[in-house]
Amino acid sequence: MTHPTTPDGRYFVVRGRLWRCSNPTLPEGRRRALVDDLMAARSAIGTALRCGDKAAERQARARVHSAKIALGERGDPWWDDGTPDYNRHMAKNSPYADWYASLDGDR
Repeated sequence: MTHPTTPDGRYFVVRGRLWRCSNPTLPEGRRRALVDDLMAARSAIGTALRCGDKAAERQARARVHSAKIALGERGDPWWDDGTPDYNRHMAKNSPYADWYASLDGDR
C-alpha cells in the first residue's frame, strides 16, 4: 500500500496522521545501511519480547531510535527553512488540512 505524501515531500499520511519522511538528501548507500539497521533493530525487539529479555529490548529500542534520528524521521527536522515540524499530528489539524481533505479514497 502506498501512503499519500504531502506536496512538499516532508510527510506521508497513515490513518490521517502525518509521519515524517526520511531525509531525501541522504546518499542512497547511507540510507540503505540505516534502513537495514532499523529493520535489524526492530527484529531484535521482537526477539527480546519473545524471550522476556528487558535489557535486550531496551537496547534494541535505542537502536531503532538512533536509526530513525539518522534517517531524519525523528529529532530535528531535516529541512532548514524554519517551517514547524508536524510529525505525528493529525493532517486535518495541520497546515496540510486542505490538501488532505482533497484526497480521494481510503486514507
